[in-house]
Amino acid sequence: MTRLSPRHPRYASLRIRARLAESARKGIVVPEGLIAHGRAEAFDYFLGERTTPSAREAIRAAATWLVNAERPVVSVNGNVASLAASSLAALQRVRPGLQVEVNLFHRTPGRAARIARVLTDAGVHDVLGVRPTGRIPGLPSDRAHVDRRGILVADVCLVPLEDGDRTEALQAMGKRVIAIDLNPLSRTARAADIPIIDELTRALDALTREVRRAGPRRPSEFDPFDARGALRAAQAAMARGLQRAGGRPRSEPRASPRSSPATPRRSRRTP
Repeated sequence: MTRLSPRHPRYASLRIRARLAESARKGIVVPEGLIAHGRAEAFDYFLGERTTPSAREAIRAAATWLVNAERPVVSVNGNVASLAASSLAALQRVRPGLQVEVNLFHRTPGRAARIARVLTDAGVHDVLGVRPTGRIPGLPSDRAHVDRRGILVADVCLVPLEDGDRTEALQAMGKRVIAIDLNPLSRTARAADIPIIDELTRALDALTREVRRAGPRRPSEFDPFDARGALRAAQAAMARGLQRAGGRPRSEPRASPRSSPATPRRSRRTP
């Protein structure tokens, strides 16, 4: 991995980029995944790289759904495995019975096996999806290939960094979908029953804490969640972030009154 100075103002972001680049060289992350990460990172700038109050509310609701689910499953692609394998292992420890399944748009048997190995090395157990045994109906991409013990029979699916087609297909099968997506305008976020508009690792770590402190389990009880309100709140937070960023930098010198274009001199008429 590239040597990075902790004193760099973008140290955390650069570490994530370097990790993804290394995972791409190992065949875990595909080039399209690098593009997707860059797009998401821009939305995190708008949020101020922090978890907003509306995202925390969504995380609390998602924790309750995961606790009450009969067959909860987390879907994992290359980016998720590269960035959050240890976070997924921690979530699985506090929610016994939580299945973790590899599900890929750009799928090869070798890549699926490499991703499963990353998860296993981080402490995730019983990784599903390396050899799919079922299929999501009506979905033309390789994401349709799933495990009969996992996504195919799940009642609640946590789908971080996914695509809208599969979110809609899962809902058509009667499943409840929790999404983690930094883009509140994406089809995934807009289709999800609980959209968490937050960065992946922040959201998963907060979700683990909320699952740990969740109240007694109420099997198959899912309190309603205002998904549209959460999306509106996220968009409003981003708009405020853009407004703050649009202000004049502190180091920018003030314009001189003589050179200001706001007060043009009158042209002198010739007598």
